Amino acid sequence: MKIGIIAGTDSTTPTLKDLVALAQKVEAKGLDNIWMANIFSFDAISALSVMGYETSKIGLGTAVTPSYPRHPTAIAQQALTANAAAGGRFILGVGLSHKIVIEDMLGFSYDKPARHMREYLSVLMPLVRGETVNFNGEQYRVNGVTFDVPGSENMPVVIAGLGPVMLKLAGEMADGTTTWMVGPKTMESHIAPSVRKAASDAGRPDPKIVCGLPIVLTSDPDGARQKIGEALTIYGQLPSYRAMLDKEGAAGPADVAIAGDEAHLRAEISRLADMGVTHFSAALSDVEEGATDRTLDLLASL
Repeated sequence: MKIGIIAGTDSTTPTLKDLVALAQKVEAKGLDNIWMANIFSFDAISALSVMGYETSKIGLGTAVTPSYPRHPTAIAQQALTANAAAGGRFILGVGLSHKIVIEDMLGFSYDKPARHMREYLSVLMPLVRGETVNFNGEQYRVNGVTFDVPGSENMPVVIAGLGPVMLKLAGEMADGTTTWMVGPKTMESHIAPSVRKAASDAGRPDPKIVCGLPIVLTSDPDGARQKIGEALTIYGQLPSYRAMLDKEGAAGPADVAIAGDEAHLRAEISRLADMGVTHFSAALSDVEEGATDRTLDLLASL
């Protein structure tokens, strides 16, 4: 299992130079990946392009970029450019986002989101493989488009799949899934078997399964969880994440956070690897002095 971090999960507001420095620091420590969410700050694909150009080994990926605001041809071209800038180390993660963002804030219809993603992937996946797209659906009609971006070959695409339909798409059409707020019981009983079955049924390779969770090395796990829960309250309210927390039997984000001593963290990460998680992405936060650096050092030792 590859181990990495999600950039920008602490309480600071990093500059682009800060993000480059973080990527270089994480790379120097020997971690495998750095991920970045696309929310309301830097464009994640663009920022990761710069980070990729200024590093040499570490994998980079979006976790995730919303699909609705960007035409699949636009995101394909941008992501292929990012992959070239990173020397082939980029993973494109895309997702539906949430109704409150897509419909209420941005004005797009959030009706039939699974159909939207199926059509989106029908355009996106041929483009990232260097093929010509000829697709005519309800939402997208793209014909005769091909991109030739040197150095961008073999770029994986993962989608934020949590429910059964999206997990089927993740295994059948994309290269796997990326998750957030999914606890270990739900990962083992729902996410991992569903996406693997979909890939197998479609004759696809074993899928990537990216698991993002808050994690902290601490001697005060209860206090750390309380602070994590306060910082991540919104994720316990958004419907898609709420469904995963309910499936886990968790009251909120604090209950799926990995918090404790070194033995506990090692055991929990090993448990995720045993159930088929291919990439663990750690959301670090300074819930107490030095917590981020201590946790990062432990992750680097695994």
